[in-house]
Amino acid sequence: MAKIFDAIDQNLRSWIEEQPMWFVATAPLGADGHVNMSPRGHDSFSVLGPHRVAWVDYTGSGVETIAHIRENGRVCLMFNSFGNRPRIVRLHGRGSVSLPGEQTFNEVVALHPEHPSTRAVITVDVTRISDSCGWGVPIMEMTGERDLIRLQAEKKGADGMEQYRAERNARSIDGLPGFPLDEAWSTLNRTSPEQ
Repeated sequence: MAKIFDAIDQNLRSWIEEQPMWFVATAPLGADGHVNMSPRGHDSFSVLGPHRVAWVDYTGSGVETIAHIRENGRVCLMFNSFGNRPRIVRLHGRGSVSLPGEQTFNEVVALHPEHPSTRAVITVDVTRISDSCGWGVPIMEMTGERDLIRLQAEKKGADGMEQYRAERNARSIDGLPGFPLDEAWSTLNRTSPEQ
């Protein structure tokens, strides 16, 4: 049932873009480090080319994905269908982190709705594309996106989000460097139309 693809073609791209959520898996190099898997959603994912994808990374309670990618670049994205036709697609590759003010950040953020929780853009150069049956994934209905991350960011404001990231996003749970705070981030948030 499994298939390896040479590239993300238009059919695969369309299927990926239809999925309301996906999962990001990363791990540190150290054998005693924690493997991490995070769910993602909202209109934040882009297929940039046959071997390149990216997403807008929102501020969260942790920073594992960014910390692991900064350390070693290894990443696997998994998409699965919750509809009647089962399918799982995995994209393995090497990730990189782009910060506000960098060209890649600006290009990817422009493809999606403005979000006050935006902290970075993650880009993945895809080295392996595969699918599998997905028979073990349940059929579920999408009833809507949660808007809590936006509401929290709006309530905290630019300064509150900066403080939150300084307290919660500076280091991974294994102590790896996480999200760097810099002037570019402060400038982006203070010029946001919703702030």
